[in-house]
Amino acid sequence: QVQLAESGGGLVQAGASLNISCSASGRSWLSTHTMGWFRQAPGKERAFVAAITWGTGVRTYYSDSVKGRFTISRDTAKKMVYLQMNSLSPEDTAVYVCAAMAGSCSGYACRDRRAYPYWGQGTQVTASS
Repeated sequence: QVQLAESGGGLVQAGASLNISCSASGRSWLSTHTMGWFRQAPGKERAFVAAITWGTGVRTYYSDSVKGRFTISRDTAKKMVYLQMNSLSPEDTAVYVCAAMAGSCSGYACRDRRAYPYWGQGTQVTASS
């Protein structure tokens, strides 16, 4: 099993920055897991935000709505994944959820929530105007 726990959410003003974290644990978690961030706003489906693969050829993927503003990173030794969010807008308000899948992925597969079997509980991020 893999357990994921998010932290660092909160209420900020539009234009501000926020860094949220995800810690991984469990006997089944490996450094070779691909990690992703998704978000879900009220009344909307869970949507892809960012993903990061593993190894020497690490690849990152972003949704068009956050590209250039958000940065995903990971510290494999600490079993942590981070999402640095800059220039937040009210449209970014959502519950941000960390996810993990075994092995690597590319392209659409990294963006598909159905590919991730492990999920955290989420952390609320609110950007007020």
